[in-house]
Amino acid sequence: MLRRELRFLTALWKANLQAAMEYRAAFVAQVVGMMLNNAVYFAIWVVFFDRFGQVRGWQLGDMVLLFAVTATGFGLAAVGFGNVLAMADVIAGGGLDYYLTLPRPVLVHVLASRSRYGGLGDVCYGVLTFALLADAGPSAFARFALGSVLSMVVFVAFMVLVQSLAFWMGSASQLSAQSVNALLTFALYPISLFDGTAKFLLFTILPAAFVGSVPAALVRDFTWPAFAQLAGAAFALLALALVVFHRGLRRYESGSAVRVQV
Repeated sequence: MLRRELRFLTALWKANLQAAMEYRAAFVAQVVGMMLNNAVYFAIWVVFFDRFGQVRGWQLGDMVLLFAVTATGFGLAAVGFGNVLAMADVIAGGGLDYYLTLPRPVLVHVLASRSRYGGLGDVCYGVLTFALLADAGPSAFARFALGSVLSMVVFVAFMVLVQSLAFWMGSASQLSAQSVNALLTFALYPISLFDGTAKFLLFTILPAAFVGSVPAALVRDFTWPAFAQLAGAAFALLALALVVFHRGLRRYESGSAVRVQV
C-alpha cells in the first residue's frame, strides 16, 4: 500500500515538473528570483549582526542555519505539496469533487497535484547557504536534511489544519494567507527573542518555533530528546490535521453534488 502511494506521488511530481518545464524561462526565473529574494531578506540580518554582534546568544552563524532550515522546509512543502497554500480555495470552490471520484487518498492527491517551483529557489538557497556558510560536513548535512523534512511536515500539517476550516467557514483564504505570513515571519526570528505568552504561542497555536528555531537547534546540536520533541510535535500536529480534514470531508460529501471533470 505504502509503495503504491509513493509511486503515485512520484508520478504526480513528474507530471508537475514536465508541465513546468514547458516554460523553461519562467521556471528558471521563479527559482532564481526566489533565491535573490531570500538573499536580500537575509542581508538585513547581516547588517544587523554586523552592528550589534549578537542578540540573546544568537550570532550570525545561528541565523544562517535558521534561514537555511526554514527556507528548505518551506521550499520542500511548496514543491512537493503546492496546493497546501491554496487548499481553502479548492474546498470552497467545490474542487474536491474531482478528487472524490478517483480511487486515491483525497488529501494526498489534492496537496501533490500542484507544485510551486518558486519553492525550488528556497530549497537551493537553503542548501547552498548551509553548504557555503555553516561549515557543514557529511553528518551535519544528514542533520540538516532531517531538520528540514520535519520543518516541512510541521508547515504542511499546520496549513492543512488551518485551511480545513473552509469546510465550516465557507472561505478561509484570508485566514490561510495570514497564517502563512505569520508562521514564516515568526519562524525566521530567534526564539530567544520571545518570552512568556508569546513564546508559548509560538510552540502551540502558531507553531513557528517547530518550523524554524527547533529544527535549527537540532541541526546545530543533535540530541535524541530534541529529536523526539520535534518529531513528536510534527506528527502530533499532522495527526490532528488529518482528523480535522477528514471530519470536514464527511461534511463536504454530505452537502456537495459530485461533479466529474474530464
